[in-house]
Amino acid sequence: MTALARAFFALALLAASPHAVFTARVVSVVDGDTLSVRVGRGDPLKVRLVEIDTPERDQPYGREARQALTALVSGREVRLETHGADDFGRLLARVFVGDIDVNAELVRSGAAWVFRRYTDDPRLYALEREARSQRRGLWALPPAERVPPWQWRHPDAAAERAAPPEPAAFRCGTKTFCREMTSCAEARFYLTECGATRLDGDRDGVPCEALCAR
Repeated sequence: MTALARAFFALALLAASPHAVFTARVVSVVDGDTLSVRVGRGDPLKVRLVEIDTPERDQPYGREARQALTALVSGREVRLETHGADDFGRLLARVFVGDIDVNAELVRSGAAWVFRRYTDDPRLYALEREARSQRRGLWALPPAERVPPWQWRHPDAAAERAAPPEPAAFRCGTKTFCREMTSCAEARFYLTECGATRLDGDRDGVPCEALCAR
C-alpha cells in the first residue's frame, strides 16, 4: 500500500470519528513507536503510538526500544484507540494488548519518553519519573546519551550531540521556575533529570527559551 493509499484508508477509518476504536493484528514492528497492523484481510496499515517518543534507530537505546515494543505486540491482536492521522497517513493511536496500555508500558519500562509537545497526561509523566528514578531502560544510559528523540531529529541535533557534555555537578532540588536557573545547562538538567516540566511551557523539548536562546 502506497503512502497515499494508506492516508486514504486512515481517513476512511476516521471518517465517523477521529477517536475510532477497533481491533487489528500486528504484522510487523517498524521501530520503538511505530508498527504495522492488518484489519481483516486488508493491506497493512502503519500506526504511530501517540503521546510517546522512542529513541531513533541510530541513537542510543533505539534498538532496545524496538525490541521492547516487539516483545509486547508482535503477532498479537491489539485494540487501537485512534487520535487522528498524521501527514504520512499513519494512524495515531493508544495501543492495548488485553488490559496492557502499550504506550504507557513503554514509558514505565524506560523504553520511551513522554512526547511533551503532544500530551498533558499526568499518568504518563508520573511513569516517566518512576522509570527515571529507578534508572530503567534508557535512563540507565550516561546523561550525555539521553537525548530526547525530538532533539535528535532537529536540524541542529548533530551540533548539539558534538557539544561537550553538560557539567554533572547539578543535583535535583526544589527549583521549579526559569528565574531560579543559573544557566541553560542547569535548566536542561532539571527538565530531563528532575522532571521539572514547568520549565518547558510549550513542550518543544527546550526549557527556559529566554535563557537557552542566548
